[in-house]
Amino acid sequence: MRVIIVGAGIGGLATALMLHRRGIRAEIFEQAAEVREVGVGINTLPHAIRELAELDLLPALDRVAIRTKELAYFNRQGQEVWREPRGIDAGHPVPQFSIHRGRLQAVLYEAVRERLGPDAVTTGLSLAGFLQDEGGVTAHFTDSLKGDAGRTVRGDVLIACDGIHSVVRKKFFPDEGPPRWDGVLMWRGATEWAPWGDGRTMAIGGGMGAKCVLYPIAEAADGRQLMNWVVFVKMADGQLSPPPKESWSRPAHRSQVLPYARRFALPDFDLAALVEATPQIFEYPMCDRDPLPRWTHGRVTLLGDAAHPMYPVGSNGASQAILDARALGDALARAEHPMQALHAYEAERRPKTAEIVLLNRKGGPERVIDEVEKRAPAGFSRIEDVLSHAERQAIVSGYAGKAGFAVAGKVSPLRVAV
Repeated sequence: MRVIIVGAGIGGLATALMLHRRGIRAEIFEQAAEVREVGVGINTLPHAIRELAELDLLPALDRVAIRTKELAYFNRQGQEVWREPRGIDAGHPVPQFSIHRGRLQAVLYEAVRERLGPDAVTTGLSLAGFLQDEGGVTAHFTDSLKGDAGRTVRGDVLIACDGIHSVVRKKFFPDEGPPRWDGVLMWRGATEWAPWGDGRTMAIGGGMGAKCVLYPIAEAADGRQLMNWVVFVKMADGQLSPPPKESWSRPAHRSQVLPYARRFALPDFDLAALVEATPQIFEYPMCDRDPLPRWTHGRVTLLGDAAHPMYPVGSNGASQAILDARALGDALARAEHPMQALHAYEAERRPKTAEIVLLNRKGGPERVIDEVEKRAPAGFSRIEDVLSHAERQAIVSGYAGKAGFAVAGKVSPLRVAV
């Protein structure tokens, strides 16, 4: 069997590694001229790290990431709403990692080159079209830089891992239109900074209307850490305004962000100072797409953001792409026919990811902050007087169960803010 993978992002690279582990030949085609580190910080959850651990990637991840120990939620005034252990500290057999997105991609890319060979990833080729017949699929690529004819490749199946602006998805759903924007802009950056707290805690302050996120993503020199931050602000009515172009590298000036960063308070941390010290800031619209009625069309299917782009809520985007890759690898290894495998993969993954997309629109686990701010917009004296422990736990733990990263048979110990 030969598998054609379109896109060398996290989903495409993870898929190639999963297939290689199962003895299936894969080749990746990427439109960018080179695979390079782009983006800023992400969190990768234990259910996805478990799959990467089975690919023997834990040592490489530990060299470039932080094992997340705790997650704390605050209102905009800096009052604690919820705190819980994460990863191994929550009882999982593997960690949760806070990591630079580009460094995670680099770990996967180097593993692909080492295990599949240096020619396993071909860059500078854009998918122009494909044709299917009873025996396979033929993909036609053009040179991304010159626009000339590139290559024609024959395979048994084609896996589209080409992101939220997927060319393959557009061919199957030409009337879908642009990504769905809710009017929220995100500004993201990272710079070396003194550790906050224990140096392994992730903080989220504020609800869906205006929110900040803070966590370290790597160790740095002189006891400092590479500190990742995000500021979310609702800037428009997404139904009336078209979204800005979704990109991992759209630059922004700190003067755009500082007025909003100063609105947030986090205990013992100056978020505005961190933003002011950040040399490079990126701007992203918070976009997703509606869940699709199907991913698979004959010998072609979708994976990762091409299949289920979701709001960056609950740390699930990259994690779900890795879970897709595992499910697809298993299906192709088990099935007697490739088309049967693609349908089995979709049957397993499409309902689960559709539910997460819709849950993330409601705020995911971070909805607990929205509920508190809705009832006590000016802050509180006792969190229990605003939202009980049971109500808060139902919001946070309910999401973990549906997204697949709850600790089996165990309720995580939680510190109750009073």
